[in-house]
Amino acid sequence: MPTPAHLDWLVDTGERLTSADGVEIEVWELQHGDDPAVLSAWAKHFREHYCDDEMLKRLVAGTGKTNGEYLLETKFPDATEKPGPSIRSGDFAEILVADYIEYKLGYWCPRQLRYDQKWSRNESTKGCDVLGFQFVNDDGVDPNDELFVFESKASISGNTPKNRLQDAVTDSAKDPLREATTLNALKQRFFERGEEAPALKVQRFQNMADRPFKRISGAAAVLNSSLYNETLIAQTTTAGHPNSANLKLIVIRGDTLMALVHALYERAANEA
Repeated sequence: MPTPAHLDWLVDTGERLTSADGVEIEVWELQHGDDPAVLSAWAKHFREHYCDDEMLKRLVAGTGKTNGEYLLETKFPDATEKPGPSIRSGDFAEILVADYIEYKLGYWCPRQLRYDQKWSRNESTKGCDVLGFQFVNDDGVDPNDELFVFESKASISGNTPKNRLQDAVTDSAKDPLREATTLNALKQRFFERGEEAPALKVQRFQNMADRPFKRISGAAAVLNSSLYNETLIAQTTTAGHPNSANLKLIVIRGDTLMALVHALYERAANEA
């Protein structure tokens, strides 16, 4: 798939911070603009995490709602009623990190299945936040195949900086317990959709003892620029993380991110 145009706005600043235990922290910046064509394409990409456009036609039928009303009232987290706004920011951060893994790092990163069957729109889906897969060969199993398990946290509103990178590292340490159930859920969803090939690609990573692979962990903080505090971020420690030797740390900062999030959801609904 071609790289979505909004990924041109996600820029490596070249800045690097160092954690309390000497781990490099990459600093990226979301330099979003006001290009209607890019924003519309981004909104469609974003919308189809919750409901692809073909399925949307079928789900809206019989409800008496417009496509936009259905999305805003049934699929998307609420814009004002708590915890809707925080779920919006969390989902946005996860999807942005998934875009980073797929289009900047080159992993296969299926993620729509994480959002499209939420029983409650104002809840986060359980399990690992983002999974990325990389294969040495299209066919067969290679011990250098990689499973990338990423945890993301957002802080894009409010006035007080918080070390969300540390929160992401702490939660990433729990991923080995969630990995098996997350892989199983993803594999099952593919089978239910009649998509056997991607289901078997997920299956390749379900038994490390018999089919060795490399496990990479990641922790990301998505922060409004006003809440970006280098001193606080540099206090992050990876001590006690079960995969600290293979742990990637990144921060993504950007201006007026909460306004961007709300605008993205509104555009995704209005243009459906």
